[in-house]
Amino acid sequence: MTRMVHCRKYGEELPGLDRPPMPGKRGQDIYDTISKKAWEAWQAHQTTLINEKHLRLIDPEARAYLLEQMEKFFANEDVEQAEGFVPKDR
Repeated sequence: MTRMVHCRKYGEELPGLDRPPMPGKRGQDIYDTISKKAWEAWQAHQTTLINEKHLRLIDPEARAYLLEQMEKFFANEDVEQAEGFVPKDR
């Protein structure tokens, strides 16, 4: 049976993640309040930011930036977009 959560990104009951996506309190909070749909949307946005802004994940500032953007994304606040990025038509 699929585990359901009230997703704070989309404001509705949706299937939840299978396990916390990261260790610690933040990972548990995401597991409890973020749907698979929202997590997948964040992962796609994060990948775009990493690629288009040439972020190096070994850099602590880059990781802190991504965590800040993730919190804004899930709270439906304005998040940075990759400048000049044009998604391909699917």
